[in-house]
Amino acid sequence: MPRGLRGDPAATAAAPAYVASVDVGSTGLKCRIYDGAAAVRGASCQEIKSLHPRPGWVELDPEVLWTQFTDVLKEAVQGAGLRMNQIAGLGISTQRATFITWNKKTGKPFHNFISWQDLRTAELVSSWNRGLMLKVLHIIFTMLHFLTRSTRYLAASLFTFSTHHSSLKLSWIFQNITEVHQAAKENNCCFGTIDTWLLYKLTKGSVYATDYSNASSTGLFDPFTRSWSSGFCKLLSIPMSIYPPVKDTSCNFGSVDPEIFGVPIPIMALVADQQSATFGECCFHPGDVKLTMGTGTFWNVNTGSQLHAPRGGLYSLIGWKIGKEVVYLTEGNASDTGSTIKWAQRLDLFTSVEDTSKMARSVVDSEGVCFVPSFRGLQASVNDPYLCASFVGLKTSTTRNHLVRAILESIAFRNKQLYDIFLKELQIPLRNIRADGGVSNNSFIMQMTSDLINKKIDKPVNTDASGLGAAFLAGLALGVWTDKEQLKKLRRTEVVFEPQKDSREYKLAMDSWTQAVQRSLH
Repeated sequence: MPRGLRGDPAATAAAPAYVASVDVGSTGLKCRIYDGAAAVRGASCQEIKSLHPRPGWVELDPEVLWTQFTDVLKEAVQGAGLRMNQIAGLGISTQRATFITWNKKTGKPFHNFISWQDLRTAELVSSWNRGLMLKVLHIIFTMLHFLTRSTRYLAASLFTFSTHHSSLKLSWIFQNITEVHQAAKENNCCFGTIDTWLLYKLTKGSVYATDYSNASSTGLFDPFTRSWSSGFCKLLSIPMSIYPPVKDTSCNFGSVDPEIFGVPIPIMALVADQQSATFGECCFHPGDVKLTMGTGTFWNVNTGSQLHAPRGGLYSLIGWKIGKEVVYLTEGNASDTGSTIKWAQRLDLFTSVEDTSKMARSVVDSEGVCFVPSFRGLQASVNDPYLCASFVGLKTSTTRNHLVRAILESIAFRNKQLYDIFLKELQIPLRNIRADGGVSNNSFIMQMTSDLINKKIDKPVNTDASGLGAAFLAGLALGVWTDKEQLKKLRRTEVVFEPQKDSREYKLAMDSWTQAVQRSLH
């Protein structure tokens, strides 16, 4: 392979460099081939089909995912009219906290991937959060924070378990799958999120690692010490030996085994999807805000080098680590956004997603109908895993247009809720707000959100920010792009939504919606 295709800056100037990024999302797997101008030269995608062996359980077949990963990369390169040896490097963005364990000697998984959406531990989460042990720990850490004023102790005093994290689900695996427990005793068990598993497969077992963004999203990693949490592992009886080494987000993770694609493509970035989208949106400065509306909604605020203690249902993450630079994010989320719209489509409320904005605008209001978007509970600020999805206020005069408007309004109301929590809890001014994800293409939701929060929202031409972020991170490591200033120039705005209504005009509707949420609790 020519040196320039292995990341030598001197050679890349002579030959065009192409960066491949693969984004493994919750509903789809996408590969994009980017050129030096960050333009998409080739693309391929496949639907990810979740398995539901029991009510509330959500799993992924690891072998099917592996086949899909290799297929989309081959198809995208072919679609770009390129050869594999023209790909300078690969960046991988993945859904977070979805994990698997496997046999270290054979590489064989002990079970399917357990998805971040899986609710098998919902009762366990509630039990722990209500239990005496956590209350005692909260008191201890509250006292330590009072004595030391350490943000780390403040964070520990506010900690609660979540169904989204890997922690209690991994504990469940150890309690219910004897093979895993026995393999861990023999130091023969590997734990990994999707990025770790793919890296292991791509290198045929020669590289076992993750990055800081993915590790910090599991609920098993201490972002203050930047290491796997021995305290949590002792609390949950999980051996420390199963965890992978943690590396920088943008660095050389090794090369794809040449037998897989015919050439040894360097793997130059592993990154969690929301952190990747934040990077792809060029939210590089403290106070920059990224709003992703895909399967779920994720608000991420760049807090720079400062790690904020989680409050009000928000939580802190490592955004990325590149050399000595460590950037932290504070995040708030809502699980059901795109998934709610797809559910409504399956009910034949509309034919095409593109029709929904027009349908919502065809009526003056929702006629008092409220929708609670909560198929997997509701996160901040309610934090109730048992809160149910529901329509409230149905009448004989209710039409499909009213139902669709109520659904879209509910997404905007959740955005307003989360934004207000950030305003209350963070001590830094919120600056640029940039939106991405498939639902950001819905002009009704975008305009209503802008009205409610009274802020401009910038939507880019490329709404696949997770894939772009992985490409940017890989390209920086390769020398395809020199620095973040160059990346900012490559991001292009498609439309800026500006407030058109006073947010007080929505007060009555939002108050009714808030009451509907209260009625759906527990």
